[in-house]
Amino acid sequence: MARTTPHDRPHPDERPLYWRVATELLGELRDGTIPPGERLPGERQLAEHFGVSRETVRQALEVLRRDGLVATDRRGSHATLPGPPVEHVTSSAFPVGARRAADPRAVDRATVTWETPPPEHAAALGLAPHRPTLMHRYESASADGRGLRRAVTSFSAVALSEVEELARYRDRADGTASAQLRRAYDWMRRAGLTLHHRDAITRLPDTPSVRVTRLVHDQYERPLEVTDLVVDAQRDTLVYEFTLPAAVG
Repeated sequence: MARTTPHDRPHPDERPLYWRVATELLGELRDGTIPPGERLPGERQLAEHFGVSRETVRQALEVLRRDGLVATDRRGSHATLPGPPVEHVTSSAFPVGARRAADPRAVDRATVTWETPPPEHAAALGLAPHRPTLMHRYESASADGRGLRRAVTSFSAVALSEVEELARYRDRADGTASAQLRRAYDWMRRAGLTLHHRDAITRLPDTPSVRVTRLVHDQYERPLEVTDLVVDAQRDTLVYEFTLPAAVG
C-alpha cells in the first residue's frame, strides 16, 4: 500500500488534527518562516502556536520525520527542506552597525549592565516601567576618532528566559568588563527562535548624524531586543546586507 504524506492533502474534513498541524507546519517550512537547518521551536511552543496539545505536536512531527522533511538529533528537531543550512547564511551583525572588519587600531568597546532601559525601549519590549533588564552598549571609531558609532541595546524578558547564553550575563553586568555579544543572533536561533527585524532610519535634528532603531521579534511576534544606533552620516557609511531565502520547488 502506498504511504500517504502531507503532500497528498486529503479532504480537510477527513484529516486528523495532528495531520492538519503537520500540513500547517510544512507550509511554514516551505515559505521560509523556519529556514532549512534551523532548529524548530520546542513542543510546548509549537503546541501554543497551533493551539493543540503537545501529544498532537509529537504526532505531527513524526509525520514530517517519516517524510524526510524534519530531522531530530541531540539539538532537537530541524527543517531538512532543500536550501542553504543556517550555518552557511551570512549572519547579521550584532548590534546593528557593528563593524565586521575593524581597523586593528580602532576603538571598539562593548559592555553590559543590568538597569532600567529608556522608556521607549521598555514600551517596545513590553517591560513594566522601571523594570531593569540586560542592556548592551557598543562604541566603535577609527583610530583618528572619525566614523564614530554608538549603539544601545535592551533585551526583553523572553530573550533572557529562552536564550541561555544571554541569561548568563546578568551576574556580570556591571558595566566594566568587556562583553562583545557578536553571536547574540546566532544564540537566539540556536534557542529555536526565528528572527525578524524592522529598522527605522531617522535624521537627528541639527546634526550630521542618523539614528537607526532596530526591533527584533521572533516567529510568535514576541519582542527580543531593541537597538538604537547613532552614526555620523558625514564621516561614515552604514552598509546593509540581505540574504534572500532559497526558492523551494
